[in-house]
Amino acid sequence: MSFGYNILGFGSGAAGAAPYNVQFLVVAGGGSGGNEHAGGGGAGGYRIIASKAHEVIPCTAYPITVGAGGAQMPAPPSPPATGNPGGTSVFDTITSAGGGGGGGAGSPNPPWQGLPGGSGGGGAADPSGPPTTDGGSGNDPDTSPTPTGAQGFDGGFGGQGPGQPAVGGGGGGASAAGEDKPTGPTTGGVGGAGKASSISGACTTRGGGGGGEGPVTGGAGGSGGGGQGSKPTQGAGGGGAGQANTGGGGGGSNPPGGGKAGGSGVVIIRRLTASSSTTSGCDSTCGCDTIHLFNAPGTFTA
Repeated sequence: MSFGYNILGFGSGAAGAAPYNVQFLVVAGGGSGGNEHAGGGGAGGYRIIASKAHEVIPCTAYPITVGAGGAQMPAPPSPPATGNPGGTSVFDTITSAGGGGGGGAGSPNPPWQGLPGGSGGGGAADPSGPPTTDGGSGNDPDTSPTPTGAQGFDGGFGGQGPGQPAVGGGGGGASAAGEDKPTGPTTGGVGGAGKASSISGACTTRGGGGGGEGPVTGGAGGSGGGGQGSKPTQGAGGGGAGQANTGGGGGGSNPPGGGKAGGSGVVIIRRLTASSSTTSGCDSTCGCDTIHLFNAPGTFTA
């Protein structure tokens, strides 16, 4: 099966060389957590095929984009705001969208809501508004009709019910939505779980959502690099950033801290060693396969 494409004249394919198929994993950068009663950042979009089914043309150069994580939010006296989205990651025709920023006070999209993305950011708690605030939509744009399936899930809603403290929702992850504001909350929403793959030669989980801010305990980050949310008394050092090269979302924060940065993404390409003698990225071998791992932008030459 192949869902790549060959444009006549593109690249420098060797005359008579037959195309071959590769497996890929393309993970985008995670979103950062928001500021003030904030939701966790959504994980970067996660797109993978289960077998070597994507066609490449020998001697053709394929630019690789590895998305950066959403930048950490500035601490007060900067205005409270929604977290920053993560950057996109790209291999050939495959694009994974950056994770959505976690909701925060003063968000214009609309106020207090998490942002959409590969996975959606968690909603913040609006003390003067409705009891719940939506998280951002995941799998935006929709990739579910393709062989890679959906690239991520929604962020959980945040909120503040009558007589209750403000709680941020968890950011969405690669395999599950972020946790909604718990009932009778003391803990922020947990980030959505990431997804495991052995494409790199070892089973590794990536794409965890960031945890939401909580009044007593920040929500845990989702498995796969999600950062933990903070609590108000932790100060500027509270909460955790998304782990680098996992696409994990950053933890939501409350003053005096700023929402934590998302983790950068990764691109991994796996092929039969016999298919080509190319060396691209950080190469390793596993059985009959060669693995090309890109933790930063580069070029894969087929």
